[in-house]
Amino acid sequence: MAISDAEKLARLFLEGDHAEAMNFIKQQPNQDKMVLFRDLFTPAMYLIGDLWENNEISVADEHLATGVCDFVLSRLFLVSGEKSVNKKAMFFCLQGEEHYLGIKMINSLFQEKGWETKYYGASLPLEYALKSALQLKPQVIGLSVSIVYNLPVLKNYVRTLAALPHKPSILIGGRLTEKYDLEPYANNQAIIIKNLNQAEQWLNEYTEKRINA
Repeated sequence: MAISDAEKLARLFLEGDHAEAMNFIKQQPNQDKMVLFRDLFTPAMYLIGDLWENNEISVADEHLATGVCDFVLSRLFLVSGEKSVNKKAMFFCLQGEEHYLGIKMINSLFQEKGWETKYYGASLPLEYALKSALQLKPQVIGLSVSIVYNLPVLKNYVRTLAALPHKPSILIGGRLTEKYDLEPYANNQAIIIKNLNQAEQWLNEYTEKRINA
């Protein structure tokens, strides 16, 4: 039985093979960033997450795969070009959350659209997120949650950040968005983004509204 390209990429990540993983991506016929994120990187990391949850790989294996994926993302998708000072966004994982690759891809998507972004990675405590948001005054704040017991924490983050004086748009992403109803934790103060397609659609609509305004 033939395996998918996402499965092939997942194997390269698990083998810790940086060079072959990069070559595999470079050989894809469609080099559009969104297509690669959606069809290869995301399903590959979901496969690895499922293997870990089913105890088919170890924590060390999962960490190795994540490190290789992060390396490839950083090397292949360097962002260039001017950034708009009028479009600012910040992205991070809740405190205790270490699965940061999804929010890193969203950050990259915003950068490609000309946004000035601040990417804080994994496990950012709320007090530091709030301090950074007060300084930066971003129009958009993206949060990532992937652990069920962090959902009450998510509610506190949303409530606190939505109360900022400049009223940013709060986006919630992460694996839990497709598995659970997060509306009670969004509390009508945040927008739930289930995948990269929704993120791109929301970003395009947001940009269009700004232009029309």
